[in-house]
Amino acid sequence: MLSGALYDASDPELVADRTHAQQVMRAYNATIDAEVTLRHSLLDQLIGSYGTPCELRAPFYVDYGRNIHLGRGVFMNFGCVLLDVCEIRIGDGTEIGPYVQILTADHPRDPAARASGREFGRPITIGAQVWIGGGAIILPGVTIGDGATIGAGAIVTRDVAAGATVAGNPARPITTGPTGTAS
Repeated sequence: MLSGALYDASDPELVADRTHAQQVMRAYNATIDAEVTLRHSLLDQLIGSYGTPCELRAPFYVDYGRNIHLGRGVFMNFGCVLLDVCEIRIGDGTEIGPYVQILTADHPRDPAARASGREFGRPITIGAQVWIGGGAIILPGVTIGDGATIGAGAIVTRDVAAGATVAGNPARPITTGPTGTAS
């Protein structure tokens, strides 16, 4: 699964891993911001790694959790979805708006292959100091460079250069480079 090869999501080991993630998510999503110690204890059971400080506003949703790696100072607002059938890496200081979806899970395009029930994924890497606006969707295999800005509601289908600002569906550059010069 992590290699991007086709896999069967109904494999008993994967089902058990998702069940564990769901149990921990349910407990985490019942907490409030002030319960920092409890939240960290639950994140230790769920997330592959995270730097401190790190703030994930409840609720948030994952497939497995263990394939998610968050840098120091990552902030994730309410309702984010991280489908982590492959690794999701998010750099230091990145801020993610509400209801953002980060989706490594994918399915074959061929109907016959899709009917087999097998699926695959591609990892997502998000650099440091990135801002992702509310409701944005990051699709499988995307890399977002340091300091980039993703507009609210954008659907990111391709890599985003460091310092660039993208928006729309599909997301297109509206500024480039660290100065934010209009293109």
